[in-house]
Amino acid sequence: MKIGELAKRSGQTQSRIRFYERIGLLKLVDRRANGYRAYPPEALVVLNLIDTAQNAGFSLDEIRRMVPSDLGEWKHEGLLDALRAKVAEITTLEGRLAQSKAQIAGLIAEIEAKPGDITCKDNARRVMARMLVETAERS
Repeated sequence: MKIGELAKRSGQTQSRIRFYERIGLLKLVDRRANGYRAYPPEALVVLNLIDTAQNAGFSLDEIRRMVPSDLGEWKHEGLLDALRAKVAEITTLEGRLAQSKAQIAGLIAEIEAKPGDITCKDNARRVMARMLVETAERS
């Protein structure tokens, strides 16, 4: 198929497909004598894999290392290692996000606990003083 059809079927732009070729992610292309690109049906599979992997958080470099130039040459263990590493990375990120969320929720609660007899400016000082104490206690 030609690049226009591949773009339409994959939902990618032609320039994106050319970019993937240029960086070595899409190697399934033949150049015809007239200069046109010709793609086998497997190119659509590769583009879908790239899209799925990017949506899962993989960088283009990670995808390049995972996706073989010939789909018949998948390295089972290498693929599983990469997927497990990404799950571990996501788990670490989830932990950091949960910690950040808890800190922000605590800050919101502290600000909302403003005593009625103080100004917003004094409340800000109160909250910052408490934050300094908590930071010093953690250190």
